[in-house]
Amino acid sequence: MTQDTPPTAADDRARAWSRRRQRNRSGRPPKPPRTGRRRWIPRWRWVVGSSTVVLLLGMGAVITAYMMVAVPDEAKAAATAQSNVFLYSDGSVLARTGAFNRQNVPLSDVPKSVQDAVLAAEDRRFYSEPAIDPQGMLRAAWNMTTGSPAQSGSTITQQYVKNTYLEQNQTLTRKAKEMVISVKLAHEVSKQDILQGYLNTSYFGRDAYGIQAAAQAYYGKNVSQVTPAEGAYLASLLNAPSAYDVITDPQARPDALARWNYILDGMVKEHWLGAHDRAAMTFPEPVKPTQSAGLSGQRGYLVEAATQYLVAHDVVTKEALARGGYRITTTIDRKREDDFVKAVQDTVTSRLDEGRAADRNVRVGGVSIDPATGRVVALYGGVDYTEQFVDNATRHDSTPGSTFKPLVLAAALADHARTQGGQLITPDTVYNGDDKTPVQGSAVPYAPENEDRASYGPISVRVATDKSVNSVYAQMAVDVGPAEVKRTAVAMGIPDDLSAFGANPSLALGVAQASVLDMTQAYATLAAHGTYTPYSLVDSVSRGGKDLSLPDRTPSRAIPREAADTTTSVLRSTVASGTAEAAGAIGRDAAAKTGTAENDQAALFAGYTPDLATVVSVMGQDPDNGQLRPLYGALGLDRVNGGGPPGQVWAAYTRAALRGSTAVPFDLQVMRGGSSGAAFDPTPPTPPGKGKRKPTPPGSSAVPETDDGPTDLPDGPTPPPTPPATPTPPPGGVPDGGGNGGGGDGVLPGPGPNRGSG
Repeated sequence: MTQDTPPTAADDRARAWSRRRQRNRSGRPPKPPRTGRRRWIPRWRWVVGSSTVVLLLGMGAVITAYMMVAVPDEAKAAATAQSNVFLYSDGSVLARTGAFNRQNVPLSDVPKSVQDAVLAAEDRRFYSEPAIDPQGMLRAAWNMTTGSPAQSGSTITQQYVKNTYLEQNQTLTRKAKEMVISVKLAHEVSKQDILQGYLNTSYFGRDAYGIQAAAQAYYGKNVSQVTPAEGAYLASLLNAPSAYDVITDPQARPDALARWNYILDGMVKEHWLGAHDRAAMTFPEPVKPTQSAGLSGQRGYLVEAATQYLVAHDVVTKEALARGGYRITTTIDRKREDDFVKAVQDTVTSRLDEGRAADRNVRVGGVSIDPATGRVVALYGGVDYTEQFVDNATRHDSTPGSTFKPLVLAAALADHARTQGGQLITPDTVYNGDDKTPVQGSAVPYAPENEDRASYGPISVRVATDKSVNSVYAQMAVDVGPAEVKRTAVAMGIPDDLSAFGANPSLALGVAQASVLDMTQAYATLAAHGTYTPYSLVDSVSRGGKDLSLPDRTPSRAIPREAADTTTSVLRSTVASGTAEAAGAIGRDAAAKTGTAENDQAALFAGYTPDLATVVSVMGQDPDNGQLRPLYGALGLDRVNGGGPPGQVWAAYTRAALRGSTAVPFDLQVMRGGSSGAAFDPTPPTPPGKGKRKPTPPGSSAVPETDDGPTDLPDGPTPPPTPPATPTPPPGGVPDGGGNGGGGDGVLPGPGPNRGSG
């Protein structure tokens, strides 16, 4: 290459390669440039450098946060405490709650066994761990991710900081502040001071803040007198105060006992309690709560129901509500609430006799919903919240009995279900109504008893509903499919996680432990022509002038209108000539059904007009232990039926609640049906006189027809005609159609003679 020859690209690469070799101290040739997919893999120097930068930035952020976030003044947080104001729907004051019930005590006043119980429940490594526990937080996050039982990842220090200085909202910003303040606080005060503060600020339920207030609320004594067993129960409340109060919620006892045992076993494991002493302990029953006079009468039930609604829908936590400052407007109509109280007083309470032993067990619960909006306009929880703490309107330990049967019929109509003989189920389909008729088509043998062991022979669905015949509805549930019945009931508003809510034939007789509120929601769906609108107990919530978001309540189609309206037409017949005749006293178009729970422990009346759905339950509960009891002899009656006191309450309340409003008839679009399998048809009924009804052969399950084809079911405000007399059952049962004799020969445990009866 001459001096005048310009260098080529190859010459440039050669010189660069030479220079790189000279810089390589080891004398090894440099690595050639990466090609293909390897070029996207970062070199180790880049990884180390980037990681160092990120680490330094993170340390800088932590140091900055540590410098900028100060430990707030505790007195300031306490000074902002306010009461909650609950309002009726018209804006008038319902109740005020949320004032602090707290008396601070020094740690020296808290027995060592109580301190140990709290540590065993919440943070067993409190004295040996730092202010934050990364391992615990990772474990809690992993449990949430994998669906394992929920577990707190916070130390006692973190919980104290959250309770004392911060809001309860679940945000990353709040969590970051909690961690920083916890670390700073741990450097400023001792572990003993932190534990003392935690015990004095934690919420234990019953409006009790702090261990001293909790000792008074649950055991009527100072904390210094609390025993180890009592201390373990108080410690269990820290995890979920409302979930472990065995007095206000008897159903919480199994969970409360499990938590109590877990804490004591933990104390033994940590060598804070001897195994012999542990074995000798029995569960310490807490005392009954004493309620504020401001929550007397129905106010306490209404406040508790609204609170449960807000907490269950994640609008606000119960702990945050207990701190106060909320303005809550409920859906409760003050006039209708007063109407409900007066109806119960006039028809039930006034008839109670202190000299009659059975009367001390009588309880009443009721709910009324506007079907057009889903708003709960009235709720009756009991005689007085300060005397009876369990809300009879929302409790889930009683059963609805035969008031569940219309949901089975609605499922059959909505699903175009057919009998075992292949005929479309309509109100005129004939079943075998004999007592203890074994169901056909069920994988599990089942032969329920009818009320009073009555046998009806061939009987139509309409008449079977009037007379609340168990054998017919058990077979119908099998014909529809128990799983489909449950699906329909859930779509209409029944919770899907109820006890005894299984897919089996007994479902038809109302064995699921649905509350009065649950059943009112389902009947409101029928009244709204099959449109389900989630109920609401709260119109608005605000704090500090800021409105909180309420759950979405967009209406949805639960069942076809024709299915709902045809069910309504059958229930109108029950009012005209069946067990629900008490509804006739209101002088308006009404549809209703009665029910009796197992062993006559409750009697119900569920009904609706076009503009109001209401369910009333009269139940028996032992005032001493909270157990359900039969109502035999109560109110001077041999037996309390749904059409008796519950129906009388329903009629008195509904008449008063609707007084002054225009009486409107049901606007029904009923279905056609019969052996031809015709689909739903919303066309108007056949004009009077156009067709003559053909006679129905005895025992047939076909729908009566006219000369012009299948006839519409009764429509409009005119009550349906009185059903014909029940035919005498022929030997061997019904020759055709569903529900005839045969099938299994066993009986499931469960319904007795009165299970699900009307």
